[in-house]
Amino acid sequence: MVKSGVPIDPSRKTRVQGGARARRRRRLERIERLGNGPSFVLRRRILVGALGLLFLAVIASALERQVMEGDFLRNEGERRYLRVREIPARRGMILDRNGEPLAVSTPVSTVWGDPRQLVERPRAMRDLARALEMDTARLMAQVRSKRKRAFMYLKRRIGPKETLAVQRVKNTHALSGLGLESEYRRFYPSGQIFGHVVGFTDVDDRGIEGMELAFDSWLRAEPGKRRVVQDGRHSIVAEVERIKSPLHGKDLTLSIDRRLQFLAYRELARVVDRYRAVSASAVVLDVETGEVLAMVNQPAYNPNATLDGKGSARRNRSLTDVLEPGSTVKPFVVAAALEAGLVGPHTPIDTRPGTLRVGGDRVRDLRNYGLLDTTGIITKSSNVGAVKLALRMRRAELWRLYDRLGFGHPTRIEFPGETSGRLPHFRNWRPFEHATLAFGYGLSVTTLQLAQAYGVLAADGVKRPISLLRRHEHPVTERIFSVATARKVRAMMETVVSAQGTARLAAVEGYRVAGKTGTAKKAVRGGYSARRYQAVFAGMVPASRPRFVMVVMVDEPRGKNYYGGRVAAPVFAKVMEDALRLFNVPPDDPDATLLLAGVGGR
Repeated sequence: MVKSGVPIDPSRKTRVQGGARARRRRRLERIERLGNGPSFVLRRRILVGALGLLFLAVIASALERQVMEGDFLRNEGERRYLRVREIPARRGMILDRNGEPLAVSTPVSTVWGDPRQLVERPRAMRDLARALEMDTARLMAQVRSKRKRAFMYLKRRIGPKETLAVQRVKNTHALSGLGLESEYRRFYPSGQIFGHVVGFTDVDDRGIEGMELAFDSWLRAEPGKRRVVQDGRHSIVAEVERIKSPLHGKDLTLSIDRRLQFLAYRELARVVDRYRAVSASAVVLDVETGEVLAMVNQPAYNPNATLDGKGSARRNRSLTDVLEPGSTVKPFVVAAALEAGLVGPHTPIDTRPGTLRVGGDRVRDLRNYGLLDTTGIITKSSNVGAVKLALRMRRAELWRLYDRLGFGHPTRIEFPGETSGRLPHFRNWRPFEHATLAFGYGLSVTTLQLAQAYGVLAADGVKRPISLLRRHEHPVTERIFSVATARKVRAMMETVVSAQGTARLAAVEGYRVAGKTGTAKKAVRGGYSARRYQAVFAGMVPASRPRFVMVVMVDEPRGKNYYGGRVAAPVFAKVMEDALRLFNVPPDDPDATLLLAGVGGR
């Protein structure tokens, strides 16, 4: 290079440029020191610090999710695919004394759905309603009311026919929001024949009536639990673990004999139909054990059917309804008089002229029976004679007799709804009440209580507790009468089933029968009805050594034939004839005939 015509030295040029760079560097350093320019070192430090903080934040977040919120997040994830489902358990069976099933639980299907999906498929819903035998509008309304939910039961415990129909609808319409699960349904093979005794359960398998309710804790099953994997359609893909095993209910064996129950039910239904009665009940007891072998009522109901009818049809009238026993208490009055030594079987009792004034009222017989002995009071069912015997006893003695027999107390049979009846205390008796209690008015008993009392005479004066459960040991007993007194009274009661008695239609060929009729007017407002009666027969067979006691009560039989000997006694005869054969009870009067004249009786 040339400046003003003078050549420049290259080395000098290099030194000049190097000096310029040195000055520029010093200037920059001076500027950096003064803070007026960028510092790459600081930037690097800031960047490293920021990255370090971000890394720490990531570590902290991971630590929080894995440690602090691990269980919560894991549960939230499992909720998307893990479910806890019930494992159905079977309710205990109810069996008769011979092991025949009276109540069983059978596997059935329950229909569930996802309302969020179903509400969008009206055509499928119409077909589904038809398959479930439900009203379409009602089913749609139920689904719409729960459209924000993911699960609801559409119908519980459907039968095989409905199950197949639902499966066809699901396949035809490709309904992913519809499914079936397994449950148990209660079934009663004997239907209405055992309805009042066995009872029934609700949709959740809880006992509602009868023995189903009384022994619900014994019969009840406890469902198990399992954890499963399910897909988005709520279908189970796999079972992860069993959380709790199902606990099946325990079986319950009743004292009832199914064959005898059927016979009693059939005959009771026939008599109610024949006499157009309002209701009826009958009880058969095993004298040796105190077990109830049959207990039937009319009207009846079928526990397998929809229970939309009157609740009165579901009452076990043998235990819940009371009656004034009428003349059926006279054998106990006679027994008390014999036990006290006041009379003997042939002591004369003058019943003339067929009426007796007690206080300000009169006791009347059906007719003037004249001079009777003690046995004749039972044979002819004389009210006057029974009252004369009762008046020889103090009030407390008669009351104590009825009290010990169980009148006014529940039988403690462990059946829900049992009533205790009514036995007024002797301190409150008026003179005429002392009289009426001798022929069965002024107190009220159930059919079962009356059967228990007759069991005392049948068991040679011993009272046994009543049971609806099969017994394997003899229960503790209480003596009410002496053996001699009980047998004397049974012999007197045999005359009731003779040609001279009031219950000729209660006779059983080849067997000696002891019993007593009762025809009581029904109490109404203001007194007693002149047209409404309760016909009763209580008896035992074979009379020489009774095996069975049976009491039959028919409420308000219509027509001219309303007497216990005419209406209730034939039921006893027909049922006992078959019962003696079923239980192989040998005849105790093989030469007896049934050539009895007339068909009267009261």
